[in-house]
Amino acid sequence: MSTVTALALVITVILRLFVAEAFYVPSESMYDTLTKDDRILAEKISYMHRDVDRGDIIVFKDPANWLNEAPTEPGTLRRIGEFVGILPRSGEGHLVKRVIGIGGDRVVCCNKQGQITVNGIALDEREYLLKDAKPSEIPFNVLVPPGHLWVMGDNRAESADSRAHMGGPGGGFVPVENVVGRACCVIWPSDRMTMLRPPDTFKKPGLKK
Repeated sequence: MSTVTALALVITVILRLFVAEAFYVPSESMYDTLTKDDRILAEKISYMHRDVDRGDIIVFKDPANWLNEAPTEPGTLRRIGEFVGILPRSGEGHLVKRVIGIGGDRVVCCNKQGQITVNGIALDEREYLLKDAKPSEIPFNVLVPPGHLWVMGDNRAESADSRAHMGGPGGGFVPVENVVGRACCVIWPSDRMTMLRPPDTFKKPGLKK
């Protein structure tokens, strides 16, 4: 292996570990913000200088076998390709959801208007939910533990998110330490390339405690 090739591989690994990593979206749980087989970039720099915040779309390690899948071993070449960043991680063992509540938040569904509230402030989720979709068919009233997150898919009727795991290990909460990065953009296919930014509803005065 030439010195140039070795240096390129080292730089690639460093970028993957500390800057950004590519993932394929494995399902329609975030439709239509994200759709199945979109390739997204999860950047890691933001969380070096700030905490995970409400409204962020995050890629995170499966906290308590939410995927209900037996682990499979990729081939040697695939593992090497994923490790150095030549191949994107397939998403196995990882999920993509939107953060609704952070540690210390009281998240409730739903108020009299059918809206989810965070610390008593109603979220206007029309910016990212499907037209006429209900914020949740499942009622809940949770206090997010410190160091954890309450996450939900934008396609609420098709997302097995925090709500679906309230009775399981961890109570449906995602440890912050499981977060791989913030999904910042769709990078493929070309006709879906876009930046992913937190919706305005999460900037409401009084939302933060």
